Amino acid sequence: MSEAGTFRVLVVEDDVLHWQLLSRALREANPSIEIVRVRDGEEAMEQLGEKAGERLPDLVLLDLKLPKKSGLEVLSEIKQSRRLRPLPVVILTTSSAPEDRRRAAELHANSYLIKPVDFRRFERMVAQLEIYWRELHLPIEDSVDS
Repeated sequence: MSEAGTFRVLVVEDDVLHWQLLSRALREANPSIEIVRVRDGEEAMEQLGEKAGERLPDLVLLDLKLPKKSGLEVLSEIKQSRRLRPLPVVILTTSSAPEDRRRAAELHANSYLIKPVDFRRFERMVAQLEIYWRELHLPIEDSVDS
């Protein structure tokens, strides 16, 4: 959790409807959550770069199908960076393609979730996701040198 005690989530989502549903579900799960949204992969890396300063998000929710730079490219850059590598990255996508899931696993995504079509199921999934990463998840120390 960030220094201010507020759980901060970076949402990388270009689809307006998906963003609205996700934002609503996150705020219903935790009204004090801080949500930062970017619309493409390049914006995501800018947000995690100099703009972030010392305050990185507690969780990254990353769509795969993004303009400018794909979600898999963003994931690769995050996991190659010593500074960003510890960030939990959850793939949140409509793609159930085995190749996408395999590649996300190879790039060390922390989780891969397929967006349910039904809003109530989507809302429950997001609420459970937020609780898991905010309350239950304990980070494992990164012992890999690069």
